[in-house]
Formats: sequence, structure tokens, C-alpha cells
Amino acid sequence: MTIEKLDASTPDLTRQNIERLLELFPECRTEGSREDAPMVDFDLLRQALSDYLVEGPAERYRLDWPGKRQALLTANTPIDKTLRPMREESVDFDTTRNLFIEGDNLDALKLLQETYLGKVKMIYIDPPYNTGSDFVYDDDFAVSEAQFSEGSEQRSSELGKLVSNPSSNGRFHSDWMTMIYSRLRLARNLLSSDGLIFISIDDNEQSKLRQIADEIFGEENFVDQMVWKKRYGGGAKEKHLITLHEYVLVFAKDIETLDNFQIPLTEESIKRYYKSKDDNFSSRGPYRTHPLEATKSMGARPNLVFPIPGPDGELITPKRQWLWSKERVEDALRYGELEFVKDRSGGWSVHTKQYLRDRDGTQRTGKPFSIIDDVYTQHGTNEVIDLFGDARIFPFPKPTAFLKKLLEIALTGADSEIVVDLFAGSGSLAHAISAYNYEQSTRHRCFTIQIDEIVSDRQEAREHGYATIAEVTRERIRRAGKKIIKETPELAGKLDTGFRAFRTDSGNFVDTSVTPKEATQEALLGMVSHIKDDRSEEDLLFGALLRWGVDITLPIEQRELAGRTVWLVDAPEDGTGKGAALIACFAQPGGSGPNGKSAGIDTELADAMAELTPLRVLFRDDGFASDAAKENVHSRLKQRAPDTQVRVL
Repeated sequence: MTIEKLDASTPDLTRQNIERLLELFPECRTEGSREDAPMVDFDLLRQALSDYLVEGPAERYRLDWPGKRQALLTANTPIDKTLRPMREESVDFDTTRNLFIEGDNLDALKLLQETYLGKVKMIYIDPPYNTGSDFVYDDDFAVSEAQFSEGSEQRSSELGKLVSNPSSNGRFHSDWMTMIYSRLRLARNLLSSDGLIFISIDDNEQSKLRQIADEIFGEENFVDQMVWKKRYGGGAKEKHLITLHEYVLVFAKDIETLDNFQIPLTEESIKRYYKSKDDNFSSRGPYRTHPLEATKSMGARPNLVFPIPGPDGELITPKRQWLWSKERVEDALRYGELEFVKDRSGGWSVHTKQYLRDRDGTQRTGKPFSIIDDVYTQHGTNEVIDLFGDARIFPFPKPTAFLKKLLEIALTGADSEIVVDLFAGSGSLAHAISAYNYEQSTRHRCFTIQIDEIVSDRQEAREHGYATIAEVTRERIRRAGKKIIKETPELAGKLDTGFRAFRTDSGNFVDTSVTPKEATQEALLGMVSHIKDDRSEEDLLFGALLRWGVDITLPIEQRELAGRTVWLVDAPEDGTGKGAALIACFAQPGGSGPNGKSAGIDTELADAMAELTPLRVLFRDDGFASDAAKENVHSRLKQRAPDTQVRVL
């Protein structure tokens, strides 16, 4: 045993005193900006040391922490950013309706607000659990880009803002709460009125998360807290209890709009409960029974008291009352849906028969349980190993079977609803939706968001050539889709296993605001175009779709029109192009157009566009030879296609 070094510094008496106080008054603990040091709420301490009400700020029930106001500001602060397409990283770019966004999910949420406001049926969040060894998103917009420390090698400004959040940090809980609060506020906006949000979490932040979600979604919209038994053993290193579970908080946008949850019955539950057979077995399958006699907990209803004819002609009357009305009982008798059983006294008891299939052949459904105990983390690990060839490419991925249970709860309406995954990780949810669509013959869409977090040297993904987690996510989705199509080749071209990839980036336009001192001739010459030099026509198109609130997963095609290249968004399949959601042309003067004319925007192109009667038309603002040409084009479109909206970039 080595001799401990003598501390060369003097004792921190203030910290010692604070620690002694908090041992006596733990309820007065709070968080502050000082690293690795507890703080005291002195207003609460004054009250704790008084036997009368201490005057001070009025108390009220609320959730508060250092950074909450920053979280509100962060959620509301507009950003000058866009989504840039990544064709080479996509799968079936021109036909898929799924999205993959590489970048900070806060930026992505803000960029999706206008287009997908109130259109998302389900959001799944699997955030950092704040264990003291992971990362959280740094959302302090008050700090300029130049002030970010890249020397720490935690994160570079080009790759986003992820910072470590060790438990020794004086704002350990507060930083995490600030991060999650702003994202939940924006996520709620995307949910449809009957939408649901599922948030995975463990005990590190479960209590705080519940309070935050209560505030944002409303306590009345809390649906349940599901418990997932994620493993079936282990835990030898744990000091006290062996933790086998974590949670999924479920909130509704508006709980009053929700129907009763119904999910398909599992093979296990069918075998366990549907055991009886009768003459109806061939058409309706096995059945289970339930007593028709009501329990004491049901209030008295005289209309439910009536005799039922038994098998021997004897009339059977209830001790209290039946569960069903007389009309419903007569209907059940007609279809053989009642069973009569001799009780101990020799009399008859009446049971309802609940067949596996209804009279129209539809299979019966069941209600989901709040506990999931038949799928484990190891199943998720095995899925990734299976896809990547014995490589543990991602730690502790969520199993697709676990996520499909959540999809079954949420996706109850149309077969093409939108699901958003804010912290995609290995891409388990996108994989699960492809499998779910295959099994249920549906066309639900997945919007996957993953920050381009750098893979550490210690992770196996680095050894296999992946530089960021986003690269792993995309590759997992690719491989999962290929596996499904390989196993069911008849679904090729029918099942959407692709994704249209984008990355968040700075806006498409040059900042032309300059001070008088900056307005040099050289600087002004560099501002001839208000659009950045590195932006393609496709960049401009998708940026405009976002600003205009048009779905960026709609089909897009290029074609020639009046000698110019144009982009058609959501054109009809008949090939005419008539009635497209948008037609864009980014031509500029100076090139060679039809008949040797300028390649800019002119009335000839306007006439050709008007003939197609699109909903929207888009041009570059510098695509006209003159202001007069611009006015002529606008007038022509207004005259020949009065219902078409016209905009310029």
C-alpha cells in the first residue's frame, strides 16, 4: 500500500461547511455552476431553521432548475440552417418516402416544424440516460462558434455540439434537463392530435423526465409508464439490487382523442387462453370463456336482470344481474356464443364464448400490457451481429421486437403514418418499421435523426471503418432492408426499405448584411450572387420545400421544359406533369437557351409552366435578365395560371 500524498493546498472550509449542512438538511440541496461542488438553497435553509413562515417569493407548484429559461429560449430561437440532400448515402432516393437526417436533432426538429406540424403519429425518443459517462447536447446558443473548445477532442464545431456530462459536474442533472426540455417542446408540435410519444429512460433521470413531460404534454395526457425487463440475469457487479428493467414513458398529444388500444394477439397468448373448441372451430377457431354474471363492483341495473333459457329448458336467473342486455344475450344464443356449465350446487352458470375470430372472420385483438418481459437487450445485440457479421458494432441496441410492441400500440389508423426517431443510435426503429410494414402489409414511414457523433477509438465500429454513429445507423438500415428483400424477393419494388438522406448545414444564402466599414469594393464584388457558391440546384430545391412547408419525401424528377431544366415535385404518374405540387427552374441569364436565346427565365418558359397548372412555381431571384423580364413572367403566370403560387429565391 502506497503512502498517500499530503495535500499541498489548504482545506476548502466553505465546501466542508456546505457538506455538513446538507447532511443535516438534504432537502436544501440544489445545483449551481461550480464544478464538483454541492450548493445550498438558502431560502429553503432559512425556512428549515424557522418555526414560522419565512417571508419571501410566493411559493407555487412548478418545476425549475438552472438552465430552464435557456431551454425555453433555445426551443424558440430561429436558426439559419437547411437540409442538404446526400444522394450517394441514400437508398432509393427518388422513390422512398422515408427520411434520414444527419445532424443535431434540435436543428432537425426546427427545420421540420412547418412542413410536418401536427402530422406525426408517433415519436420515439431513446436519449442519453445521463449515467455520468455519456454525452449530452450542448444547446447554449449564447456561445459563439469560435468559443467552442475543439482542443478537448470531444466534438468539433463541424460535427455538432456534444459534450461529456460526468456526474461530478455541478449541473449534472440541470444540463440534461435543459437538453431534453427544448427537444420535447418542439417534438410535441409535430404530433397529430391522436399522436403518441414514447420515451425510453432508466432510473438516473426517470423522475425528472416525468416532471418535464408532465409540464410539456400536461399531466392529463399521461398514458402510462411501461416497464421493460431488458435482461434476465447478470448484474454481479451491482452493489445492491440487480437492476433488470428500465422504463418507457407514454404521453398523448390529446388523450381524449385516443381510442382503446388494441394489438394483435401473440401465438403464446392464443395457446395459453384459447383452448376450447366446438362446432364453430372450423370458421371461428378456438375460444375462451368468461362468466356472464356481473360482479358486485358493477352498479345495479334492473334492465340486466332477466331469465335465460338453459339447456334443459329451465330458466336461469342471475344472483345479481348479467353483464349483457337481453337483446345482446338473445343475439349470442342465436350464434352459439354462450356456454352453460353445471356449478357445484347442480345449477347452471352461464359463460360467454370469446372466439379467436369474429363472425366476419376478423381475428380478435387484445390490450397491451404495461410490462414487457419477453424480449431482451441481447436480442437487439444479436440482430446487429447478424447484420454486420459477428461484429458488436453498436452497444446495447434496442431490439426490433421491443420497438414493434410500441408500434402496435401507436399505429392504429391509416397504413401510411409518420414515425419519428429523434435519437436513432443503431437504427433499430427504422429496421423495426420495415419489418412491421412487411408483417402487417402497411406503408408506415420513418424519419430517422442521428447526430454525426464521432466513434471513439475504443468502439468496435471504428475498427470496421465507421467514423461516426450516423454512418453506422445508415448502414444498419441498408443491411436490414436488403435482408428483408432477399428473404422475400417478391416484395422488391413494393416494400419501401429505402431512405432519402439529408444533413443539416448552414443556410443556402450568403449573409449580405455588412457595416459601412466592411462595404469595400472587393467585399461587394463577392456578393454578386446571394446564393452560396457550393450549393447545387437540388440543395436549393429542398431548402425551398422546407421553407414552403412542402413534404420533402414527395417524388421528384427532372425534365426539359421550353429548353430549360426544371424540377417537378409530386408530378402525376401519367407523365404529363400537370398538377404537380411544385415546378422549379434555377436557370440564369447568360447561357444558351432555346433558339440561341438567353437561358434565363422568360415568358416562353412561363407559358410552358402555366400549361401544366402546378400548385407552386419557383425561380432564382437572379434568374431574370432584368426587373422588366421578372415582372413580365409574373404577369404571364398570373394571367394563365391564376391559382399557382409564384416565389423566387
